[in-house]
Amino acid sequence: MKIRKETSADTAAIEAVTIAAFRNAAHTNHSEQFIVSALRNAGQLSVSLIAEDNDSVIGHVAVSPVTISSGVTRWYGLGPIAVTPEHQGQGVGTQLMEHALAELRTLGAAGCVVLGEPGYYARFGFNAEPSLVLPGVPAEYFQTISFNGSLPSGTVSYHDSFSAQA
Repeated sequence: MKIRKETSADTAAIEAVTIAAFRNAAHTNHSEQFIVSALRNAGQLSVSLIAEDNDSVIGHVAVSPVTISSGVTRWYGLGPIAVTPEHQGQGVGTQLMEHALAELRTLGAAGCVVLGEPGYYARFGFNAEPSLVLPGVPAEYFQTISFNGSLPSGTVSYHDSFSAQA
């Protein structure tokens, strides 16, 4: 398996992987593939990596800029991250996460937020931080990681693409 940046030839495969990965997920409205497409079309995919095995796309991670009400910059939101069901639990998601975080550091990001399972994301250094808020979600599921040691405070907003439904 290898991790690489997406190319325009990967678009359909990324959509298929995303649909498959979230088909039976508990907390989803099944719009993840639309979000990735909308982010791409808006030029907001700061990091878009795929996991490839035997020339097949088996995973994808998207990272896009977020806005924080305090005005700090260089913060990003990780997600969606998707791995085909038959490859889940085999370290594909872990490798996608590690590569995405490394890319963000290379880009000079100040930090990253993620909305997801605390037990999963904690192992990458994410934790709930009361000073950063995503309205409407349980605080323990909205987590942050700082790359420069400073944590801003404020309300986080994702790009409008996260409301895409088609």
